[in-house]
Amino acid sequence: MDVDLTPKLAKQIYGGDGGSYHAWCPSELPMLKEGNIGAAKIALSKNGFALPRYSDSAKVAYVLQGCGVAGIVLPEKEEKVIAIKKGDAIALPFGVVTWWYNKEDTELVLLFLGDTKTAHKAGSFTDMYLTGSNGIFTGFSTEFVSRAWDVEESVAKTLVSSQTAKGIVKLDAGFQMPEPKHSNRDGMVVNCEEAPLDVDIKGGGKVVVLNTKNLPLVGEVGLGADLVRLDGSAMCSPGFSCDSALQVTYIVRGSGRVEVVGPDGKRVLEAHLKAGNLFIVPRFCVVSKIGDPDGMDWFSIITTPNPIFTHLAGKTSTWKALSPQVLQAAFKVSPDVEKLFSSKRSAEEIFFPPPN
Repeated sequence: MDVDLTPKLAKQIYGGDGGSYHAWCPSELPMLKEGNIGAAKIALSKNGFALPRYSDSAKVAYVLQGCGVAGIVLPEKEEKVIAIKKGDAIALPFGVVTWWYNKEDTELVLLFLGDTKTAHKAGSFTDMYLTGSNGIFTGFSTEFVSRAWDVEESVAKTLVSSQTAKGIVKLDAGFQMPEPKHSNRDGMVVNCEEAPLDVDIKGGGKVVVLNTKNLPLVGEVGLGADLVRLDGSAMCSPGFSCDSALQVTYIVRGSGRVEVVGPDGKRVLEAHLKAGNLFIVPRFCVVSKIGDPDGMDWFSIITTPNPIFTHLAGKTSTWKALSPQVLQAAFKVSPDVEKLFSSKRSAEEIFFPPPN
């Protein structure tokens, strides 16, 4: 496998007093283009406002830090104003218009991961802004804008040209944005830090999975996602996605090591991971991670809404399903060695606590 899988940090694309927009570039992380995956972040300072926009890609948004307000307009639906906080995951299908606002002192940081199969550029998101210096209506003639909106041409010019910033602005401290409604979170948001755990192994780790059951909109997005919290020095079982999905992983907190093995038993990635790193596991490659003493958390998307994984260690692994004779023949070992192997990891699954 010739594609460079080295984990990368995002680079700032633009920014100002209100905040900044960062993205991972396919030229530096080739698997983005290879796998048709986009990845970006928005960081909003106090009173920062990400202008209304829509994208050429379906995405999952994840709140990495802070709390704020999101405005979401699904096609032919009313605006939903939603309070968001750290740990929230939001599915954003095609055609959705969004805006984001931070009124708190703590910076609001959002991660966006998505599928770029239908995007203008493979491996990159292209956002279409409704206002601002690069807004859609700056490209229309004043005649077209005034007729579309049924306003005088002078008013049309004011509406189109008054906002001179691009993408993100800083609002005046006293400006009143719409208040969110708690009921608007229903069916739109799942908080991965508060949701029921799908996996909870003492000394090993915890997992919350996003799928069509707890967040139906991921079916429209075509992606699954999970938040994994690996305990200090614990190991995540070697495994692979058995439905040809890609795994796109962002390190949220902590640090650790990762190894990925591809065709012909070749190790295609061996790296030390830290917060902010993004990497992609190619289809059918086997990945395993070991946390540093402080542990490691990561948020991943999988390019199918209801992913299925096969593990190669632990009580639910393929090895436990195979008969002893097959193991002896496959490994070319004696029955005694096979029995020793089969007796191990009979209780643990997915995560393995550090050795005593």
